[in-house]
Amino acid sequence: MSLQRMPHLYAGLNKNMKQINADLIKKVLKEAVKNGGDFADIYIERTQPAYIHLEDNKIEKVVSGIDCGAGLRVIFNGKTVYAYTNDLSDDSLLKLSDTVRAAVKEKKDWPDIDIRKKKPTIDFRIIKRPDSIDTDKKVQIVKKANDIARGIDSRIIQVMAVYRDTLQNVTIGNTDGFLTEDERVYTTAMIQVVAADGKIIQTGQEPIGGLIGFELFDENPIEKVAETAAKRAVMMLKARPAPGGRMPVVLSADAGGTMIHEAIGHGLEADLAMQGLSVYSKKIGEMVASPVITVIDDATLPNKRGSFRFDDEGIEAQKTILVENGILKGYMYDRLWSMKEGVRSTGNGRRESYKYRPIPRMTNTLIAPGDSNPEDIIKSTQSGLFVKKMGGGQVNTVNGDFVFEVSEGYLIENGKIGEPVRGATLTGNGPEALKDIDIVGNDLGFSIGTCGKDGQGVPVADAQPTLRIKSLTVGGIVEA
Repeated sequence: MSLQRMPHLYAGLNKNMKQINADLIKKVLKEAVKNGGDFADIYIERTQPAYIHLEDNKIEKVVSGIDCGAGLRVIFNGKTVYAYTNDLSDDSLLKLSDTVRAAVKEKKDWPDIDIRKKKPTIDFRIIKRPDSIDTDKKVQIVKKANDIARGIDSRIIQVMAVYRDTLQNVTIGNTDGFLTEDERVYTTAMIQVVAADGKIIQTGQEPIGGLIGFELFDENPIEKVAETAAKRAVMMLKARPAPGGRMPVVLSADAGGTMIHEAIGHGLEADLAMQGLSVYSKKIGEMVASPVITVIDDATLPNKRGSFRFDDEGIEAQKTILVENGILKGYMYDRLWSMKEGVRSTGNGRRESYKYRPIPRMTNTLIAPGDSNPEDIIKSTQSGLFVKKMGGGQVNTVNGDFVFEVSEGYLIENGKIGEPVRGATLTGNGPEALKDIDIVGNDLGFSIGTCGKDGQGVPVADAQPTLRIKSLTVGGIVEA
């Protein structure tokens, strides 16, 4: 599994979008289960993306359009049949029914399906819809970021600025009789800066975004974002090579939740856990982390990148406690795996688009804050590594082994943050590292990303407080 810390581009053009009425949805579902099946649903999507890319002082891309389509699924005997189309005509949708029905050989009679609209219990406020903002104003965002970043230092040799917004409208109907609708408004920006001094080249990156409108830039001025990325790249030029070996590691809340996402998050997705592909398989009720650790997945958080009203199977957004005081409480389920295990879905069925079947995915995953002052955590650490900002990471879910990049790190010397170091990586094992956390701060910092799994990317956020791992392997660099 991997987590890329930049927006994922998905854009297309389709002019066949129309409002699909409940009667047609009912007819499609009834046709889909004529040969039997345990459950069927149809996912109808309209996505309107805008993407602006600046590099080498010029606008490289301005992309916009509309993509729409539908995916139809039948679940029977624990298996999935799935088909999709970008033609939303009545005939095309009924042909989808023919396709999935042909794969089901049960001859099971279905009762009549009564479609009822289900209203969400949560809502998200969008103040400035990005589709109401002129393209020129969006272009000015990346141009301003470029100018600010380049003005920080003469050693900056390259700036890439990306703006993206997406309006996604989703309608889902199923044989349980529910019809749900959700509108998701995503706005993101990412600034990446490269600085060079002789043979030393360093990169600074800063992304912002969420389930939010253009007000994102009122809360996070693009000037500040560009300055942060540029100063990170320049500062790391003077950083000494990171030392290697085992040592205490303090992760700042500003580091974001890469560790929780990789070290335990993927391993708690039900498809991996139920197939024995997770180090956390069959460990419900067992101690899998330090008693100071509580892990939560919460799609209801206001305006976070992984939030929604309904998941991609029409299940209401939920807050799920996965680990409580170190004890594993449960996994993240979609509908298929909840049916297999005889439990309720946790609302974690997600997909990249109508072209993909839903699978269990994280939303906003976090370590809950503790009660320690972050400054006291550093003061109580005689020596070690302070991680201000994490990069990407990877995990082997079967054994829990992980590796994370550190994009901004410092030595801890005599209980104080010392000089910066570059080239550091964190290597370890998820359960071991989580059990080795002895102090958790009372703060909380979020990061955003697009999480990749099974060839699909979905928007996520992750978060953690400042915390200390008593001993972790730090990989350094050796310069000739």
